[in-house]
Amino acid sequence: MALVIKKKSSARKKSQVISIAIPVYNEVENVPILYDHLKPVLQKLPFIFEIIFVDDGSTDGTYAAIQKLQQQDHRIKAISFSRNFGHQAALTAGLQCSTGDAVITMDGDLQHPPSLLPTLIEKWQQGNQVVFTVRESTADESLFKKLTSKLFYRIMAASSKTPVQPFGADFRLLDRAVVASLNTLEERDRFLRGLIGWLGFTAIGVPYTADARAAGTSKYSTRKMIKFAVDGILSFSATPLHLVTFLGLIVSALSFAYGAYSLYAYFFTERTIPGWTSLLVTILFLGGVQLISIGFLGEYLLRVYNETKRRPLYIIKDTLNIDIPQ
Repeated sequence: MALVIKKKSSARKKSQVISIAIPVYNEVENVPILYDHLKPVLQKLPFIFEIIFVDDGSTDGTYAAIQKLQQQDHRIKAISFSRNFGHQAALTAGLQCSTGDAVITMDGDLQHPPSLLPTLIEKWQQGNQVVFTVRESTADESLFKKLTSKLFYRIMAASSKTPVQPFGADFRLLDRAVVASLNTLEERDRFLRGLIGWLGFTAIGVPYTADARAAGTSKYSTRKMIKFAVDGILSFSATPLHLVTFLGLIVSALSFAYGAYSLYAYFFTERTIPGWTSLLVTILFLGGVQLISIGFLGEYLLRVYNETKRRPLYIIKDTLNIDIPQ
């Protein structure tokens, strides 16, 4: 069954609403700083804004800090998860609970500069339905993260037909039509950068330089980065399975060739002294191939398992000034 998108008039009215969805996790120090940077930018723009904070199970008083800000600004809304469900789930909640004609998603650590919002909105007014950002550099990025990021995007480009912007970020503007389409997708292991690319729609990129975090430390550990990369590759590519098949064919061909050589050596030469080295190498090689193959199959099977359980992406513990869609 195809999803039909109804076209809207291209005319933009000044009374339109723009949502800003901000997932936060243990950012009690950054929340008021971010708001102080956002407020003067929004005051200069002729739109109605709603600021949706999604507290991803923080344990440091982040939600209380958001509640305090809401007393100053009625445009602030908030969702609090029952526990930490992850960045992609928090972004999804922000998109699902937004009401704006366009939705801007950004992180709460000020590495996504609020000063870029007018540019994103301008590109949207020009008719682009997806305005993504491209990170040119990051002030406090380590060499390891730079290299692994390059490697990840190269693997994605080589293994998937779904366009994923290299060095893209979850700092973007989405038109309501894009958000509506995205909200119909029910995948559990979500990789939003890939899902948005898969949807299509008119898109344009805006470069930016990411500043250092205003306060605190990054919540993206090496383990979470690896999981994020694995989710991205396996969600939009069957290449690992094709690679296993190809590797199996190569191993079979080599085994057949070695078997033929062994028969030749037995019947026509006297070089039949058995050696443990070749036997050990062969066993280890075949064992490694089998374990890798089982690992790939297991990862795909795990994703099928997660989909069949049909558990919700997140559980909401509390809300602030917001209606949750049923």
